[in-house]
Amino acid sequence: MLEATDMRRALTRISHEILEFNKGASDLVIVGVQTRGVSLAERIAAIIGKLENTSVPVIELNITKYRDDLAYERHDPLENSGAQAQSKQLNNKTVVLVDDVLYSGRTVRAALDALREYGRPSVIKLAALIDRGHREVPIRADFIGKNLPSAKSERILVRLAETDGVDEVLIGDISAATELKANCFADVASVATTASSEAAAVVTSLADSESAACAEDAAGITSVAPAKTALKEQVA
Repeated sequence: MLEATDMRRALTRISHEILEFNKGASDLVIVGVQTRGVSLAERIAAIIGKLENTSVPVIELNITKYRDDLAYERHDPLENSGAQAQSKQLNNKTVVLVDDVLYSGRTVRAALDALREYGRPSVIKLAALIDRGHREVPIRADFIGKNLPSAKSERILVRLAETDGVDEVLIGDISAATELKANCFADVASVATTASSEAAAVVTSLADSESAACAEDAAGITSVAPAKTALKEQVA
């Protein structure tokens, strides 16, 4: 659906739209929602910084304790170093919240709850690389890379060079993969070199992990047999 060139153009357009809205880069903070939202936020900040000849702060946001569909231990949502000091950057700033796919809107709602605890921005805007529809809460994106209407049975897979080695957006049927959903593939890079049976065991253990943050990233695996290849492609 999207290749590297398409993604670069989309992020460049989003960056220009942010600058137009904010009338420059003054008092601008880019907040990326883990996991891939962080990489996208860093790219947008880099584009804006180059255009405006300045440095735009980027904050990494962990929303796990604010989600209403998962149970996790409480921890600080601002993950990068000096979180408490950096949270002060949000006060009276223009915050652009960045995520890869806007779907039900529940992730964004959780992110807004997290931001509320760590500063009071003057305004919060939402940027999403992909808007696939199917909203469950009244949330919309202000800056969109691409509107991609899809069926609920389809999986939108965003792959980024920083985490996956390639820039692309794929779409496919995930109905056969529901039972293999796990929370995150961040810790399974080594599985790419293991046997399928071992990979299946790791998938099972990850499904029960309380430290995982990306609850949908396992949806692309359609069977355990090719788990060695699938995990290598899906690793976060």
